[in-house]
Amino acid sequence: MSWSLLRFWDRSVLLNRAFLWLLFIVNAAGTVYGYIWYWNQLVYTYENHPFWQLVFVPDSPTASLFFTLSLLFLLFPPSRPGRLLTALRAVLEGLAVCTSIKYGVWAVVMIFAGTAQGDPLEWQHWMLVASHLGMALEALLYVRFMSFGRLGALAALLWLLLNDTMDYTFGIFPSLSRVLLDDLDAIEAFTYSLSLFSFLVTLLALAFRRRQNGK
Repeated sequence: MSWSLLRFWDRSVLLNRAFLWLLFIVNAAGTVYGYIWYWNQLVYTYENHPFWQLVFVPDSPTASLFFTLSLLFLLFPPSRPGRLLTALRAVLEGLAVCTSIKYGVWAVVMIFAGTAQGDPLEWQHWMLVASHLGMALEALLYVRFMSFGRLGALAALLWLLLNDTMDYTFGIFPSLSRVLLDDLDAIEAFTYSLSLFSFLVTLLALAFRRRQNGK
């Protein structure tokens, strides 16, 4: 049984085109669902905030979008990528990994933080826990097949810190349970810290990739 589980994470499985297409479809569907989930907040932001702040409102769906798009490079690897495409891929993959780790963990922590203060755990919460942990896991699994390096990860960190600043400066952070609203300062500090943590985890994953590749 353990050998079968190990085989599931093998390169031949993870890079199988049928599996990649399945992963692409699942992530694309999750991205669409995530933007639908944010719809009311997007409408509220559009009506009460400057238009440019809209891009900073959805967090997890945008992370999922980055990962979904990065899968296209594995499905259709460019034969002769130019500098622009190479740079675009590096930034996109860096964003895919860093943001998926961060928001995958962030959402789960917020769910259980609310539960610790009296929120009931319902089936929707378990669905969100599973899907967000899946975001973080798939990001770590696919780092070794991506081409981005430390500069791509740094670009992702800068985006995360900018997003955090927009969220807590202009009040466009994701909807929180009411029981957590009095902990907003602690949540803000945790969110910034998680951005740095996700960056460091990504760097560790890149170091592991280099070690595996003998570089």
